[in-house]
Amino acid sequence: MAKSVAVLMGGWGEERDISLRTGEAVAAALAARGRVARRIFAGPGLDRALRAADVDQAFIALHGRMGEDGRVQGMLEVMNIPYTGSGVMASATAMHKRFAKKLFRYHNLPTPPAYGITPARISSLMDEHGDLGFPCAVKPARGGSSIGLSIVSGEQELAPAVIHACRFGGEALIERWIRGREVTVGILGDAVLGSCEIAYAGQAFSFNRKYRGGSRYFLPPRLSPTRIANLESLALGAYGALGCRGYGRVDLIASDDENDQLLEVNTLPGLTRTSLLPKIAAHAGMSFDQLVESILAFATLDECTIKVSRADGIDTSATLESLPRPA
Repeated sequence: MAKSVAVLMGGWGEERDISLRTGEAVAAALAARGRVARRIFAGPGLDRALRAADVDQAFIALHGRMGEDGRVQGMLEVMNIPYTGSGVMASATAMHKRFAKKLFRYHNLPTPPAYGITPARISSLMDEHGDLGFPCAVKPARGGSSIGLSIVSGEQELAPAVIHACRFGGEALIERWIRGREVTVGILGDAVLGSCEIAYAGQAFSFNRKYRGGSRYFLPPRLSPTRIANLESLALGAYGALGCRGYGRVDLIASDDENDQLLEVNTLPGLTRTSLLPKIAAHAGMSFDQLVESILAFATLDECTIKVSRADGIDTSATLESLPRPA
């Protein structure tokens, strides 16, 4: 049992409010399990706050940029504090949807055609769009919670949607719209925890529908067992292709033509008591507190063996976990 756990919450980005809700729920769950949970509000001086707290592990309850994109994970690596969720590279790659899609294709995993664009290239937008067609989804290339998402039905709407998406990280991803049912798959450790179908009015699972009601959830999804198994296999493949660990949630489309498609991997999915991963865990027979404790059990550092020079000139190998923590 860890003596104390830092719950990193808040952060710098657009998803700060959701992170605060996740952090409070996680801290309460850890306390209920007998842990010493120290709430640490992420922002400038986070490293100093962690040193002052003198914690044994970090539970990352951050979402979006500067929390889910590998930068906080890198700081924790340097500080030698084991943390929940994926490592530096996997976090950074999963957060950048355009790079993640390249890896999906490299591993022969189906994902909708897409391209990225920045405001500097907006004048060539229609040339780049080519035959991608309409409708299409326009969203920040690095972001979550459907913030900045637009469903574009025609050429006149495209440039305004791109400019809006670029407000959140500076690059937009334009992706072919796939008709079908949205399914999300929960992963814990290296195994599928379960899957959930999300049903909603309109074309997109928007921020308001995620956090303010208006959606219905089906566990398991309203699909055949064979189809569900295929979606879960794709999800696990995407999770592995990015090198994720600990836990995650993978979003997919069960397309109307049965050509299922990967959308993205969430390395730090929401953990409020009404979030999707806890719903999946509850359907699998796991309470919210048990889910949080299980996630914490996977807290670790990136595997890294280094050479330590001894005074007698003999080199020995050591892992970061075995070295003293910086003062």
